[in-house]
Amino acid sequence: MVSKSDQLLIVVSILEGRHFPKRPKHMLIVEAKFDGEQLATDPVDHTDQPEFATELAWEIDRKALHQHRLQRTPIKLQCFALDPSTSARETIGYVVLDLRTAQETKQAPKWYQLLSNKYTKFKSEIQISIALETDTKAPVDSFKAKGAPPRDGKVPASLSGLDPKDIVAVLNEEGGYHQIGPAGYCTDFFIMSVTIAFATQLEQLIPCTMKLPERQPEFFFYYSLLGNDVTNEPFSDLINPNFEPERASVRIRSSIEILRVYLTLHSKLQIHLCCGDQSLGSTEIPLTGLLKKGSTEINHRPVTVEGAFTLDPPNRAKQKLAPIPAELAPTVGVSVALQREGMDAQSLIELKTQNEHEPHHSKKRVLTPIKENTHTGPQSPSESPVPPHNQSPPTKDDATESEVESLLYDKDTKLNPKAISSSVPALLAKPVTTSIASETASGQKIAVPATSHHFCFSIDLRSIHDLEVGFPINCILRYSYPFFGSAAPIMTNPPVEVRKNMEVFLPQSYCAFDFATLPHQLQDTFLRIPLLVELWHKDKMSKDLLLGIARIQLSNILSSEKTRFLGSNGEQCWRQTFSESVPIVATQGSNNRIVDLSYTVTLEDYGLVKMREIFVSDSSQGLSAVQQKPSSVPPAPCPSEIQTEPRETLEYKAALELEMWKEMQEDIFENQLNDAENKYKTLEKEFHQFKDQQSSKPEIRLQSEINLLTLEKVELERKLESATKSKLHYKQQWGRALKELARLKQREQESQMARLKKQQEELEQMRLRYLAAEEKDTVKTERQELLDIRNELNRLRQQEQKQYPDSREIASGKMDGPHGSALEEGLDDYLTRLIEERDTLMRTGVYNHEDRIISELDRQIREVLAKNNASN
Repeated sequence: MVSKSDQLLIVVSILEGRHFPKRPKHMLIVEAKFDGEQLATDPVDHTDQPEFATELAWEIDRKALHQHRLQRTPIKLQCFALDPSTSARETIGYVVLDLRTAQETKQAPKWYQLLSNKYTKFKSEIQISIALETDTKAPVDSFKAKGAPPRDGKVPASLSGLDPKDIVAVLNEEGGYHQIGPAGYCTDFFIMSVTIAFATQLEQLIPCTMKLPERQPEFFFYYSLLGNDVTNEPFSDLINPNFEPERASVRIRSSIEILRVYLTLHSKLQIHLCCGDQSLGSTEIPLTGLLKKGSTEINHRPVTVEGAFTLDPPNRAKQKLAPIPAELAPTVGVSVALQREGMDAQSLIELKTQNEHEPHHSKKRVLTPIKENTHTGPQSPSESPVPPHNQSPPTKDDATESEVESLLYDKDTKLNPKAISSSVPALLAKPVTTSIASETASGQKIAVPATSHHFCFSIDLRSIHDLEVGFPINCILRYSYPFFGSAAPIMTNPPVEVRKNMEVFLPQSYCAFDFATLPHQLQDTFLRIPLLVELWHKDKMSKDLLLGIARIQLSNILSSEKTRFLGSNGEQCWRQTFSESVPIVATQGSNNRIVDLSYTVTLEDYGLVKMREIFVSDSSQGLSAVQQKPSSVPPAPCPSEIQTEPRETLEYKAALELEMWKEMQEDIFENQLNDAENKYKTLEKEFHQFKDQQSSKPEIRLQSEINLLTLEKVELERKLESATKSKLHYKQQWGRALKELARLKQREQESQMARLKKQQEELEQMRLRYLAAEEKDTVKTERQELLDIRNELNRLRQQEQKQYPDSREIASGKMDGPHGSALEEGLDDYLTRLIEERDTLMRTGVYNHEDRIISELDRQIREVLAKNNASN
């Protein structure tokens, strides 16, 4: 059920605009869309500074708001220009608002520039503010299925007049508390606190396909406590999460009966592991156990719900994660406490790291140490000094339950000895009668030597070479070995391309593992379980394909030569190194070799784990604290201790019983280990038989051949695509060449035509010159003929004058007259003009002597010559 304080309004205020063009015939309107719901402003005049002055609001609750923030749901505002005459509108631009910027405090409005602005010459902007406001409207009494309370949330008879829907948490800011229920029923004050103490195996929530930020990512836990968003301090290491336990508390005014109904209605507290805005996993803490029906425990002591809760990945990632064993499941240690206000504050373990806390409030759990500085996680006061009976080397999982037990209340054990017996071995839970003064004294230390060794195993996948397949592969290598403490896969990155007759060195291929285990178990594991290195082919055009697997026998390093070296603190350590090349064979089919892998492994033994000391408390709590200190430091003597015989002290008796219990647990563990090993060997033998049978089936061989043919097909498709692109490229080049050739041909033809025309003109000019020269010769010849004729006429005239002198004198007398002289001159001029016209026509080259006009001119010339001769 959502309380009134959880109902919010997302308010978007659209105030005004600027840098708009003036369009008198248009109106401006802004539409806002969020989560499928669309709101709009009233139309305003399309001026250079439109005044919108409109608020748009969406109803939402805090849980939905958080989901939208995680999903980065945007609020999109679109601006339109509306034509009132035709009702047509055109998009001007849009603005996208980030929901994460909305706060419950009032913020100053900002100017947002329109994206994809139609008015390219104007940088149009809109002034907008976004805020969160509490929805104060009265709830509508309408039936909603989601509002129905669960069946077990019935109101008791004493509250028969109270509706369960009215039992909500309302913040009273003046009083500094949350009120649950009507004021008349709320008579008591309570403190509710949530503590996140530790987390383990968080790396299992990260699938191989998930992309984290390139820079160092930060992780944190998030939950909502009575409508208040709470996060712890971020941390960056998922494998070894190192964060200080933090407690968040809220003050509540209510009554026990109303609180019981409220916790029934809100029965689960959801806690998320987040990276940025992305939820990697979540778990739910049941709250109904805080106030059980008929229980009055809260009147005497705080009530708690605590434990190690499994984190489940979100739905979108579940399908991408492989099944995880229960012992490797990601967990988070949470404690939820509820107490009456005014009770002794020292009854709670103060898990927040503050300087004023006493030492017993900040006890640390020591995992099986790898290095001297590994005492960073919370330690249960009751943790056993020997490995648990279900595993040989202690791991992070071994301490999960004890970490949660560390959230028990120190003072509570005086009133609840039953709680003590559930968190410590029975032999340590005996009632002890001591004075109050001895309660603060230092406990007796019992040194128990650890049998585990601190090992560091490193592997370097150096290179791959001698590729056998006929096509290049774009590969990465991947492996995992849960014995080293993590089931998360280790991969080389980025992918490298390998071709025939070449050796490729792998990037980011070195990895080192620090762990603690027994030497004989290390040898047994290395002999039984090889390291399987997978060869994956990554292709952009298809999904990743597993090509083959290399089997690395880690037991080879155990027989290599040991070299001595000094550790960081001067202790003597041993190192073994082994290198070789192993083939990577096809996963299915006839186990054909694909490529060879060269690797180097190194095993470093730092010796025994540091001495572990157990403090047995002298107080009536019966709780012990495990801390890592040098075994040579003697216990600080307490002046208040009573001098008794050493064998009669409680410390000695507890140590003796502890040793006996340790031997018994070791025997039980060895028997269980032998049974498990025998069962595992039988299963391993059956598995090898099954694998041999499967590998001999023709379907497996065909599947391997199909995989290889698929790779060849992909390669051929890539070559075909490349050839098609080359063909298109060459076709374009050929087309351009043909166009260039046609252009050159046309240019050459035009040049040839120009030269031919020029030659024809020159030839025509030469012909005209030749015709003119020939006409000139003809005219010259005719003039010579005319001259000869004239000379002949003169000669004949002289002869005639000699023969007829008297007649000439008479004729001369007649001709001497003015008329005879004028007639002779007119004939000469006419003759000259006829000859010039004929010569002019002949020089043009158009006429010849056979033309009619030339013949006519020749005839007239002869007639004039005849008349001239006759007159002489």
